Amino acid sequence: MKKVMFVLSFVVAFCLVGCNSNPVITKATGMIYDVMVVMDKNYWDGSVGDAVHADLEAPVPYLPQEEASFDISYTAPDGFDSFMKYVRNIVIVEINPSTYTKVSLKYENDRWAAGQVVATLKAPDSTAVVSYLKENPRLLSDFFTTVEINRAIALAEKNYSSTVYQVLKEKHDLTLKVPENFEFYKDTTDFFWATNNASTGRMDVVVYSFPYEDKDTFTPEYLVAKRDSVMKANLPGAFPGSYMATETRFGVGYSAITLHGKYCGVMRGLWKMQGDMMGGPFVSHVRLDETLNRIVVAEGFVYAPETSKRNYIRRMEAALFTLRLPGEFEQPAEASLMPVIEK
Repeated sequence: MKKVMFVLSFVVAFCLVGCNSNPVITKATGMIYDVMVVMDKNYWDGSVGDAVHADLEAPVPYLPQEEASFDISYTAPDGFDSFMKYVRNIVIVEINPSTYTKVSLKYENDRWAAGQVVATLKAPDSTAVVSYLKENPRLLSDFFTTVEINRAIALAEKNYSSTVYQVLKEKHDLTLKVPENFEFYKDTTDFFWATNNASTGRMDVVVYSFPYEDKDTFTPEYLVAKRDSVMKANLPGAFPGSYMATETRFGVGYSAITLHGKYCGVMRGLWKMQGDMMGGPFVSHVRLDETLNRIVVAEGFVYAPETSKRNYIRRMEAALFTLRLPGEFEQPAEASLMPVIEK
């Protein structure tokens, strides 16, 4: 839904330090997965605005109900004042046939505030913008999703459950940094489970391992079968005979990324409680521990009935990027996801 950015309910002040009174840049403001769009109102109310909306509001994949990738606010350039310039995610669309001959899209960090990312799209006319976004689907939403997850990874590296961290390091020879309120856990030889045990927005993490014996391990078919067998054995439901399983009717997503210079499989989809009415989204990282010749799976899943799940599952996904195997414990945090557009 189109909406106008209202006056922010906070006051931003510059602090002066040192003899030369240089201003200290303020921190970016705004909620996670919010983005402000700045463009001429004539374009916003037309095909360009529709194209930007379609991109930024593209559905988050593998959620039980459709949810937009971002919540959008809008302002015209003449209303883009000093307060609005501190928003964490900004898209500026400039259309000028006398200045630009082709479409370009680049981003800039910390332009007006620390921790801010500003993407600027320049084009000669509205048709060029619409064609560009059609030829590059989800370009803006994927870019800012990467930005937000990288922010969450950086936060997870600093603030995490020391209980979960220590148990996994001492008993499973790996480390993982999950949110600080993950204190309730279950631990067995090759399976670990922890939860925030929240009444609203419950988030859980599981870590399990098994010997690496098959080159076809890194396939969705193999990993779903393994997931179902592990969950059935370790996560029974509240009713007799109930257990967690993968909901395969809507497909399971699988892709590959590189972490610490090595292959990492990423699987995402929906889970259900067989014999019960519970369910929700999950995301997992699958890695080969070459030192101990084992496959390690770290998974986050969410149970949040009757409320949005986007922010919860993305927070769990960010935590998975903190997984470290033997030989990686002392490695510093890295840029875990690369932006899809250039600076």
